[in-house]
Amino acid sequence: MPLVRVKENEPFEKALKRFKRQCEKAGIMSDVRKHQRYEKPSERKKRKIATAKRKAILRVRKAEAKARQSRRRRR
Repeated sequence: MPLVRVKENEPFEKALKRFKRQCEKAGIMSDVRKHQRYEKPSERKKRKIATAKRKAILRVRKAEAKARQSRRRRR
């Protein structure tokens, strides 16, 4: 659990912002969102497959863009 000590003469908003940043780094908020409701194993599998497809498409696009750039440089 992130711990933030409020310094003397420090505004509350600034300390709250530091706390939120530490929570994001620790991955607490993403974990809370993930556990807000029950996800059936079949739904989890579908979600993971969908993200894998999305990542694969992005990888292919990135490789194609890199290949196009290298062809342009040769000319």
